[in-house]
Amino acid sequence: MPHQNKEIAAALQYASSKGWRIVEGGFHAWGQMYCPYNDKDCRCGEFCRASIWSTPKNPQNHAKQIRRIVDNCIMQKNTDNNEV
Repeated sequence: MPHQNKEIAAALQYASSKGWRIVEGGFHAWGQMYCPYNDKDCRCGEFCRASIWSTPKNPQNHAKQIRRIVDNCIMQKNTDNNEV
């Protein structure tokens, strides 16, 4: 089931297109997203996993944050630059 907010749903589609795994469910969050390199050599720490909130105070900012997390992953940057 896609996220109910269209901006967040689009950001999750972006993350998915970059290979991130989206898992719905959790205690306080709508779900989690996991770096595609999380089980491999990714050492970017905070960017390997992120919570996706159901009803953030500012959905547009949360969507931007999701895209920023994907774009700031060290392994993702290397892949985008064809270095991996």
